[in-house]
Amino acid sequence: MPVPSRKQLEKKFGPAISLKAGWKNIVILNGFKMIKEALGQKAEDFIDRPSVPLLNLISHGKNCAGILMATCSNGWREQRRFCVSILKNFGMGKKMLGERVSEEAGYLCSEFRSKEGSPFDPKNLIFRAVGNIICNLTFGDRFEYNDETFLKLMQMTEEIMKTIARSIPQLLAAGSGLSCFPGPHRKVQKLYEEISAILKEIVNEHKNTRDPTVPRDLIDAFLEEMEKAKGKPESTFNEQNLINIIVELFGAGTETSSSTILWGLLKMVLHPEVQKRVQEEVDQVIGRVKSPMMKDQLRLPYTCAVIHEIQRCADVTPISFPFLTHRDTEVGKFVIPKETIVFSHFSSVLKDETMWEKPQEFYPEHFLDANGKFVKREAFLPFSAGRHACPGEQLAKMELFLFFTSLLQHFTFCIPENYPRPKEERLYALTVNPSPFQICAIPR
Repeated sequence: MPVPSRKQLEKKFGPAISLKAGWKNIVILNGFKMIKEALGQKAEDFIDRPSVPLLNLISHGKNCAGILMATCSNGWREQRRFCVSILKNFGMGKKMLGERVSEEAGYLCSEFRSKEGSPFDPKNLIFRAVGNIICNLTFGDRFEYNDETFLKLMQMTEEIMKTIARSIPQLLAAGSGLSCFPGPHRKVQKLYEEISAILKEIVNEHKNTRDPTVPRDLIDAFLEEMEKAKGKPESTFNEQNLINIIVELFGAGTETSSSTILWGLLKMVLHPEVQKRVQEEVDQVIGRVKSPMMKDQLRLPYTCAVIHEIQRCADVTPISFPFLTHRDTEVGKFVIPKETIVFSHFSSVLKDETMWEKPQEFYPEHFLDANGKFVKREAFLPFSAGRHACPGEQLAKMELFLFFTSLLQHFTFCIPENYPRPKEERLYALTVNPSPFQICAIPR
């Protein structure tokens, strides 16, 4: 079956699939049905990743590709299994990690309270709070928000992501000779070397203090796997890959949850009636003294609906990282050839007019039934789907619920007096943030 042209596809399906010429054949999957078929029924056909010259340059060769963009031949399966296992062993979805997130929410509330109701931009504080969850999981401890090492890690991570985002077309299209030329990749490479130097110091400290029988965090567990892998040159358990995975965790793990919480606060000041209803439910179920726990979700249907609707509207990862088909595959009655680069356009799912009653509006009732009970929606895919679904999905859900609920339990958020109404402008990078805004956090 021949590959259809873009005009043929749009005539038959509308913007269902787009084909574009470029570095290789590129396909963009649009709409819930297409993406569900590709990442669900045909998941094995879309399991690999294309080689990206920039990532090869900073990851230092074979078996050091991390997880996010690792290919099947470069250790993706091995490292994904490891990370999923670590997240479970260190309490993902369990009481231990929930307590850590709840504790960090308390520190964040203290920082908000110190503003004494004055206008401020909440972005940096939210990013530091979420970043501390990754620190807890990776390093076994949190940092004070003004700690010099912590601030360097956060600033360099953000700068790496911004630089990559500004230069995606050049960096994706560049060939293997990338290292021979000046350009944005040089800045990314320099930042990566700087952040790697900090992380290597932390890893060395772990080497000197760890107890092999009692791993404290991800670094300890990875070092133990490195010991087991000695003499196996094809293993991806090596120190450079450990550094790469930590950088990925900081980038992906901090940016997405932080951006979503930031969108949540913006939605609350723009929809005070929704904020008030969430607060009333939290007051009734939890009160204003006891810290929220994950088990409270079942008794907070409206709050959970609001959080899900924030995720749907925020749409912080509108397009997936690319997949690579390893064989010819058929999606929606069309053949996508082998070695085609495929992107999933998740915005088209979260805003699909055939799946949502009011796709362009902030409408928490999308996730409530006629009796006010929370309902799951099939087209809710903020964490992707299939074999490349976000391995930290449960951790992200925990962060969103505990941070958001704690903040609304203790504060009422509003637009500062004499300030203009914030605009919902979307700033596109590797994740989507709202444009900077000022709020007041009034203690309740």
